Amino acid sequence: MKRLLPILALLLAASPARAQIEQATVASLSADLAAGRITSQKAVRAYLQRIAALDRKGPRLNSIISLNPHAMQEARVLDAERRAGKLRGPLHGVPILLKDNIEAAGMPTTAGSLALARNDSGRDSSVAAALKAKGAIILGKTNLSEWANFRSERSMSGWSAIGGLTRNPYALDRTTCGSSSGSGAAVAAGFAPAAIGSETNGSIICPASMMGLVGLKPTVGLIPRTHIVPISHSQDTAGPMARSVRDVAILLSALIASDPADPATADAMAHARDYAAALDPTHIKGARIGVLRGGAQPELLARYEAALALLKGLGATLVEVKKPAMEGMSAASYDVLQYEFKADVNAYLASTRPDQVESRTLADLIVFDDANKTSELPLFGQEIFVLSQAKGGLDDPAYKAARETSLRLAGKEGIDAMLADNRVDLLVTISYGPAWPSDTVWGDQYEGPGGSAGPAAIAGYPHLTVPMGLVRGLPVGLSFIGAAYAEQRLLDAGYAYEQAAGISSKPDFRATVDSGTELEGRRP
Repeated sequence: MKRLLPILALLLAASPARAQIEQATVASLSADLAAGRITSQKAVRAYLQRIAALDRKGPRLNSIISLNPHAMQEARVLDAERRAGKLRGPLHGVPILLKDNIEAAGMPTTAGSLALARNDSGRDSSVAAALKAKGAIILGKTNLSEWANFRSERSMSGWSAIGGLTRNPYALDRTTCGSSSGSGAAVAAGFAPAAIGSETNGSIICPASMMGLVGLKPTVGLIPRTHIVPISHSQDTAGPMARSVRDVAILLSALIASDPADPATADAMAHARDYAAALDPTHIKGARIGVLRGGAQPELLARYEAALALLKGLGATLVEVKKPAMEGMSAASYDVLQYEFKADVNAYLASTRPDQVESRTLADLIVFDDANKTSELPLFGQEIFVLSQAKGGLDDPAYKAARETSLRLAGKEGIDAMLADNRVDLLVTISYGPAWPSDTVWGDQYEGPGGSAGPAAIAGYPHLTVPMGLVRGLPVGLSFIGAAYAEQRLLDAGYAYEQAAGISSKPDFRATVDSGTELEGRRP
């Protein structure tokens, strides 16, 4: 493989179209399409060629589960509309990838499980419908941690029975984190300018951080969850992953909708706006930003200190914030997720076609996995499935108590209290440490500062991560967290940091990260 990768790099660099497409953003590709420098057909063809060379062959990232068989035809239609002066918006003709728990007509939605391998309902999720209405081309479906990482406590992020293990393009033996593993790897590798992931607790923020991307976990209720394979109606949300804050803002603006099928979105349109047009880096001046500390890795902490110094130099007032006691928050949330997963996945399975999905309940899924242990359970089990199946219904007093506890500790006594008590506009922290090695024995190893995603995920509040640079060649991220519907404030802060920091990294598909000369010793 070491000999093959440089050859592949030369071949890909030899084509100007491919070289251009590799680092394209949504905004730059949209501008190129508008100026006639490229067509949607050429863009789709270039991405498909790159996927064939690097995802299916070469380093074999396994970031994409399926491709849209009609992508080229859709590109032709959108090119024709552009020539006729009919534009649907800034996403017109731009290829976008979807995490494979988000339904799009014409492609199976598998959540990575063989139980859903034929699950093509012929319907679009609200997310897919919104993207298509704005002119985006759904290029394909990305790999993920199976069942969005809610099957086993010993899981290995990025692995699914259908897609295999997604590999980190910065170091192939390192984790992609999850569960939006393929979405992150695909965008980092240049297979599309952006992708849509989903998060229940860290599933957008962690992979975006560990693969050098901008990722936004929006306020729960801004983006409809209709026809997305669920974990929890309290915490689930889709969200954009891209190379720039502006791209994330463009996609957020396109996805906000009120959907009668998702009661949480009843007030969503009150917060609809053009978040990209409103971006203003000068809003960082005079902003009070609460600083959360954590982590021990010296180079990571040095990166964080440099980021804080930059924010201060931009005119922000930094306030040291002590994280309040949140004992019991994670345990209560875990209970909530188990109760809601049982109810929500049963409802989802009941909505699928019986001729495509034979498992009609969570209990059926457990039986299916046991009957297909070789393919479904080769690395880790399904103890979370079993724990969830043992839970009662959503009228169980224990469920209601757990939801009240988790929401109070994360929200009112957590993020809300930190913001109010310290009179700060938003919080900043390290997103996650650098990617750990993919480990089939021990599974995931969440080292580093830890817990950056939890409170915002549980409270349903927005969380933005932006690239903070590299540690030993591996990306790390800087997080901005705020109260409900504070997306514009977070995007403005992230945009100001991004523009001032000027951080740009590009994966080189190394087999492993350089361990450093300090391990070699000093033999006489």
